[in-house]
Amino acid sequence: MFMKKRIFHLAVLVVIAGLLGIVPLHVYLVAWADEENAVRVRRLDGSTIAARDIDATVTRVMAAGKVTGVGLAILADGKIAYLKAYGIRDEGTHVALTTNSVMSAASFTKVVFGHLVMQLVDQGVLNVDKPVYEYLPKPLPEYDDYKDLAGDARYKRITARMLLSHTSGLPNWRWFTDDKKLRIYFEPGSRFAYSGEGMDLLQLVVESITKQGLKELMEERVFRPLGMTRTSMVWEARFDSDYANGYDEDGKSLGAQRRKTADAAGSMLTTVGDFSKFVQAVMDRRGLRGESRELMLSPQVRITSVHEFPTLSTETTHANDGIRLSYGLAWGLYWTPYGKAFFKEGHDDGWRNYTVCFDEKKIGVVIMTNSSNGEGIYKELVETVQKNSFTPIEWEQFRPYNAAVK
Repeated sequence: MFMKKRIFHLAVLVVIAGLLGIVPLHVYLVAWADEENAVRVRRLDGSTIAARDIDATVTRVMAAGKVTGVGLAILADGKIAYLKAYGIRDEGTHVALTTNSVMSAASFTKVVFGHLVMQLVDQGVLNVDKPVYEYLPKPLPEYDDYKDLAGDARYKRITARMLLSHTSGLPNWRWFTDDKKLRIYFEPGSRFAYSGEGMDLLQLVVESITKQGLKELMEERVFRPLGMTRTSMVWEARFDSDYANGYDEDGKSLGAQRRKTADAAGSMLTTVGDFSKFVQAVMDRRGLRGESRELMLSPQVRITSVHEFPTLSTETTHANDGIRLSYGLAWGLYWTPYGKAFFKEGHDDGWRNYTVCFDEKKIGVVIMTNSSNGEGIYKELVETVQKNSFTPIEWEQFRPYNAAVK
């Protein structure tokens, strides 16, 4: 049961007792404090951390890192053991962030979309190794978004496995290039290069196969079954009651993300409470057959790039060989003395999110922030709440807030 629910139930009982004259008020206050302090969460090394120490750490790093708001979920034994929001969702009115505040999922969207794709694999309607162009009713270059590939037959070699593992040869986004044209930059399947374009191509394929839009597919197959009641691929009026604005590095409001079109690469809007339900489902092995989940969290490509971005850099390193840094299908992977970890980042202007879970230990964390400074607190948070010192912070370019300026 979550900390807040436990405290609330205790508080109700003690208040009733106080009203009846059974328990004096000072005892009620002590009981409240004792219950809150009694909440402890198990970490990778077998130790536990108290709720008050989690709160103190989050509050301190938020202030030091100039982070506006943080939604935090900690999973232990495969269950959501701790769920809390800190800070502000709107600086203008000084309204507090809540665990139900709708935030931009950014690239968290990709792993939820990947889960949907693997459901289609389960049903036998999609083969991860079949060239994706074969699922389309017309040649890929005849679609406006893919006409730039007309002279490159390598598009016929791209599969769903490559798109989900970011090995398709496509760039992250075409608009980062000088001429804004889409190209295949290396032999499909030959190496890792993170690609939002790849997710969008797979979205076209999925919508063609199912003859449904992505918004409806995600609602029907993922959000509703998992009880993600405040999650959508586009902005909805019902979010107006509790949503967060994003803030840049200087604390300037960028407003809320009000996406109107479903985008597999990053349009999902969710809450820390809802996304932690999804992560729990992945840890619980719900929603997918065993072999599909195993495939999703199995290494498809070893990563030797120095950094995740820029995606097309050819500079390599052996710095992450010790953790066998790899990519599965939609999820990043690495190995530690505590077993395999799967992870995902979410990065957009005004929004920084991170999740990492340990499959064997059934321990995970979800961090969602409405601040472009959010990445600066990841390292200290995962080291404190998980005892996890293995996350490839340098490869992911998560510069800690207290790192020396070079």
